[in-house]
Amino acid sequence: MKIDYKNPQVPHGIDTVKVPLVQATETSLKGFGRLVSKDEYRHFPIEIVRWPASGWRKIDEGTGDEAGTVSGDFEFYWEGDFFRGKNHAVGSEYLFGWSKLPEMADPGSTEKPTEVLLWHANYHPDGGQLFFPLDGKPFITALALPGDGARPEDFVAFKVTGGRGLYIHPNVWHEAIVPLERKAIFYDEQGAIHARVSIHFPDEFGVLLSIPLE
Repeated sequence: MKIDYKNPQVPHGIDTVKVPLVQATETSLKGFGRLVSKDEYRHFPIEIVRWPASGWRKIDEGTGDEAGTVSGDFEFYWEGDFFRGKNHAVGSEYLFGWSKLPEMADPGSTEKPTEVLLWHANYHPDGGQLFFPLDGKPFITALALPGDGARPEDFVAFKVTGGRGLYIHPNVWHEAIVPLERKAIFYDEQGAIHARVSIHFPDEFGVLLSIPLE
C-alpha cells in the first residue's frame, strides 16, 4: 500500500473514536515499552529483530540483525490546525493529523489545540524506537499492542511527564509524539531498516482517532 503521508485523503464528515488518556508509568506501559531517563537515552539498548527465515532453514547466528540503528532529530509541530512532523533520522515528512475535522482545519488558526485527530498508525517489525524530548517537557502518544488485527478501540494514549522519554518495543502500534507546546524536538533512534506496517483509519474503519491533549 502506497501512502501519501503529506496529503492523506480523508472524506468529509468522518466519525472519530475517542482514545482514553492515562499516565505513562512502568506498570501502565507494560507490553508497550519503557520510560527512559535523561541519563540513559543516548545509550539505551534498541531492540533489533532478526531478519525472518523464508523457509525451514534458520538464519545463521550472528547474522540478519546487523543493520543497527539510525538516530537524529524528530520535529513535531503545529501549523494552525495541522499537526506535522519531520524525521531527520530517516529523511521523512508527515502530516499526522488535525485539531479539527480536516475540512474545517485552518493553517492560519491561532487556537490552542485540545485534541489531535490521527488518520494513521504504524509499527516497525525490524526494531524498537526511542523518543526523548530535548526540552524535557511532557508529551502524549497513542499506542496499541502488537497484532495486525488492531482496531481503533485498542489504542491507549499515554502522557509522559517528569522529563522522561519513551522507548517503544518492536511491533507496537504507534504514531505521532504529540508535545503540549506548538513545537518540540525529540531525539529519535530506531532500526536502520525502517520497515513500516500501517493502518489507514479512514480507509479501514471510516474513522479518525481522537487523542485528548488536556
